[in-house]
Amino acid sequence: MSSQRTNRRRLFPVWRAIVEIGFIVFLFYSNLLMGEFTFANGHNKTLAAALMDIFTVTNLVIAFVSAFIGYVVFECLRKRL
Repeated sequence: MSSQRTNRRRLFPVWRAIVEIGFIVFLFYSNLLMGEFTFANGHNKTLAAALMDIFTVTNLVIAFVSAFIGYVVFECLRKRL
């Protein structure tokens, strides 16, 4: 029973990192989507076309790199305070 609790405690930081990085990526893509509709306002752009424009390999790399940097910065701040 105690080994099961130990395994959960070891995985907690990993799950927290995954959730925080995922949330940052979500915010990144929602910001891109809002910007795409603001930029294309009045050009009859559909949601499908906007999604195809924002989901590219370049945006994915940018999202994960910025999410990892954001996670590291917040972890440093969390440990200092």
